[in-house]
Amino acid sequence: MPVPMRRLFVALTLCCALLAGATACGNSGTDAAQDTAAVVAAAADTPSPTTSAERQKFAKTRFVANAGLAAGATYQWIVKPWKAGKFKKGTKGRRFALVKAGLAGAFAYNRLKAATRNAQGDPTLSKALAPLSAGIDALKDLPSKLRKGDSTDDTVGSFDDIINKVKDAGKSAGAEVTDQVPSAGQLTGG
Repeated sequence: MPVPMRRLFVALTLCCALLAGATACGNSGTDAAQDTAAVVAAAADTPSPTTSAERQKFAKTRFVANAGLAAGATYQWIVKPWKAGKFKKGTKGRRFALVKAGLAGAFAYNRLKAATRNAQGDPTLSKALAPLSAGIDALKDLPSKLRKGDSTDDTVGSFDDIINKVKDAGKSAGAEVTDQVPSAGQLTGG
């Protein structure tokens, strides 16, 4: 699609005007370079630690988003098919349902670990989630069990139990978690 000549002329004129304005406003090249080098050196000499306010910025919001995605994936692709009986031997589409459940389990584990890291930025959330860290770590091997179809009842129960505990911990800390179903692209992309 050809671009009209008038647009090209306006764009070229604007670029030249901006370049000329920036060049005219600057100091001599050596003074500006020395000033910049001095500022960079001073900044490198005095490291500034991250303040507690910066660490806590949006900690609850990020926790709610990550925990919500984990809860949505668990419900949509693990709990719901399990309740519908799609994991039972001989059921049509069982293998596909188990593979999706395995992917959802890995995704949920990943998001729960991210939610745990987010919770460390908020003292109330950190205290509420501290007892659940061992349970979240125990979910690490469960996605492979789901993919293989091993003990699906126990595996689904473990995921559902941990998700409900994380939701309760968030609610007690003032960060209510609601299920957010991730897209299939988010599941496969991690």
